[in-house]
Amino acid sequence: MSIIPPIRIDYPDWVDSVVDWERRYTSDEERMRLAIAVSRENVVRGTGGPFGAAIFEMESGRLVSVGMNSVVRLNNCTLHGEMMAFMTAQARLGSFTLRHEGGPAHELVTSCEPCAMCLGATLWSGVQRLVCGAHRDDARRLRFDEGPVFPESHAYLEERGIQIVHGMLRAEANEVLELYRSSSGPIYNG
Repeated sequence: MSIIPPIRIDYPDWVDSVVDWERRYTSDEERMRLAIAVSRENVVRGTGGPFGAAIFEMESGRLVSVGMNSVVRLNNCTLHGEMMAFMTAQARLGSFTLRHEGGPAHELVTSCEPCAMCLGATLWSGVQRLVCGAHRDDARRLRFDEGPVFPESHAYLEERGIQIVHGMLRAEANEVLELYRSSSGPIYNG
């Protein structure tokens, strides 16, 4: 008998009431609004931190997965919104990569610029585009430590073929960070 319990990664029960899995999200704004809605619902329902993400097929707008911060809910420091989105997308597609010869290109849309861990996973995930809402400085104002992310970090991803868009609906994304701050949500990595 193993002394390590099974590791469980799942969505909170509210996800299907917020996410329209059949919809085609045709613009950056629509895609970001979904990531922000996931982050907001996570705060309002008390299921995690103020960070949400989604993975889409770039051209078709087909939603592949969403992710919400689940660090406290599932007792796992790696379960940031982006990590949840990567894990669930790869599970759904049955592949360790989101980049396949002849397959659709994928993008990550996240309510806040990724921390160091999630930025590294972005490189390895196979996504070809990253769209960010709030700035990492916005998260730092709440005392979240985003780790060693530098302008060179973003330049490195771009050199590796990942297009990065910053500040998409930043004010709307920041509203969720402020909601979390005002509700005294735990800062679990500061």
